[in-house]
Amino acid sequence: MMTELLNQLTALPPEAEARGLFPPAEDRKAWGSLSADHRAQIAALAEKYAALPYPMRTASGFLAFVRNGSRRADEDPYFLRRRKLCAAALSCCAEDTPLPDDVTDGIWCICEESSWVISAHNVNPIPGAPSAAEYPLPDPGDPYVDLFSAQTGMILSLVLRLLGTRLDAVTPMLRERAEREIEARILTPFQTRDDFWWMGVKRKDLNNWTPWILSNVLICACLSPMDASRLTEILRRAAVMLDRWLDTVPADGGCDEGAGYWNMAGGALLDCLELTEAATGTVLPVWKDEKLRNILAFPRRMEIGDGWFINFADCDARPFLSGERLQYAGERTGDPALTAMGKRFRGRLSAELDDVPHFFRLLKLLFHPAPENAAEESGQDVWLPDLQLRAVRRGSLTLCCKGGHNGENHNHNDVGSFMLYADGEPEIVDAGNAVYTAASFSSERYSLWHIRSAWHNVPLIGGEEQKAGREYAAREVRCLPDGMSLEAGGAYGPETGLRFFRRTFRLTERTLTVEDCLHLERETEVSWCFLLRKQPEARGNVLYFGNLCLKKPEGCAVEITERPVTDPRMAKSFPGSLWRLRLTPPASALQETVFEFQRRERTDESDSE
Repeated sequence: MMTELLNQLTALPPEAEARGLFPPAEDRKAWGSLSADHRAQIAALAEKYAALPYPMRTASGFLAFVRNGSRRADEDPYFLRRRKLCAAALSCCAEDTPLPDDVTDGIWCICEESSWVISAHNVNPIPGAPSAAEYPLPDPGDPYVDLFSAQTGMILSLVLRLLGTRLDAVTPMLRERAEREIEARILTPFQTRDDFWWMGVKRKDLNNWTPWILSNVLICACLSPMDASRLTEILRRAAVMLDRWLDTVPADGGCDEGAGYWNMAGGALLDCLELTEAATGTVLPVWKDEKLRNILAFPRRMEIGDGWFINFADCDARPFLSGERLQYAGERTGDPALTAMGKRFRGRLSAELDDVPHFFRLLKLLFHPAPENAAEESGQDVWLPDLQLRAVRRGSLTLCCKGGHNGENHNHNDVGSFMLYADGEPEIVDAGNAVYTAASFSSERYSLWHIRSAWHNVPLIGGEEQKAGREYAAREVRCLPDGMSLEAGGAYGPETGLRFFRRTFRLTERTLTVEDCLHLERETEVSWCFLLRKQPEARGNVLYFGNLCLKKPEGCAVEITERPVTDPRMAKSFPGSLWRLRLTPPASALQETVFEFQRRERTDESDSE
């Protein structure tokens, strides 16, 4: 799509006005028009980060990734440096002050870093590449473009754009040094290398890395002093890579990494489109393309309400989403509901720095105003046939269930799992994501409790969990008017003796019915696991938790396990504890079990609190 469009370009205008992207500090009309609220937020950010010195970024912090699996030992000082620079640059622009030393020092110390790559990304994972243990420190002479080196280039490029005149007043060396580093670490490698895995040459299994990196490379290129002919070639090269990534995205626009990764996937695609239009001075004829519209509308389809989202895979249950990007996507595609969602999610400026410091999107939040009016729409049922994901809303209940396979990007072993919300509150949940460590993307991944199927809403068969790998997949997945059905036996290994496992979900305004039928080669103990937000309480043969209750199937043993949420990332969604309910009937070669999760009748005397 993009390649064909850009191949039609002969050349760009020599000095396209839009290449500036944002007004420099000298444009007092633009910066003076900021709202009082945004000025107050900028002042608060400046005060917060002015009190913090630029931290050391050390070799031992980088080595911690291979020594003990810690990413934060390197990432904490890395990201603090960039947040502090962004805050100081913003304050200088908003308040029209002389250039603060925090800007000078920030540019210089970032330029002095041996590498802009974080410790977890030091190795380019292509066939034959060395392991992290073999290559524990970066080679300054062989720069690798990862997510955050590209993002660092974006931050420096924007700071130079905003404050270039004031930097030159201190010394032209500041701008010259930063431009030289952006060229050597980002632009030249991008144009001369084909072996970075995310380019789609050495590997075809692309993910959010491709659009995310490309969007930042394009900002570096647009704001570079390069001539128009070179910028044209960079745009064309990026288009080829972007098309390779688009080829991996299904027609339904589903992101198997979850809604929380839309910022870096669909949102980064949006950045690429906007930047291409800015650089070429043209309107791309892509905004009515159905697949593009599906990609950009994905978060709207995943929203449950009140900040909660369908969160299969490495997605937080309450993820940060860039509201301004959602709004812009809705405006460009003519989707008023997406525009309205974006308006609701427009947050504070600090959020764009706290997630990963995305200076471009912070500036967009400042200079792209919210619409006066935006039409909301009530939640609709969703069916994504490629992702095999279903959401059904009936009354106060929302069911989310999936088929898929266990080799998805950021995969959890969760074929046939589901979530249930009542009154907009999570009741049967997916624990979601946790702080990344070396184990998160290694052979140890499936030792992590929140990724294993034993902590998802699927059964254990003879004590065995689901297996990891694309071949462990759902079959015969069908969308039903009130739910979904699938054959989930393919997600388990042959040692279970499982011949057939049909799971069917049906939702009414008061009840979720989960009907499971398992045929096994021999008598086998099957345990059904349900991860709950609230502690279950047994009263007779009925289990009560939150806004739901479940009548225990006849003969089932009950085991309740508390799982304290100690991970700080997961605790943002689920502070306190989660609870696993495990129900085990007598062993049998034929297991036919129906679970009816009912909306709790608070008016019943038997259920009074």
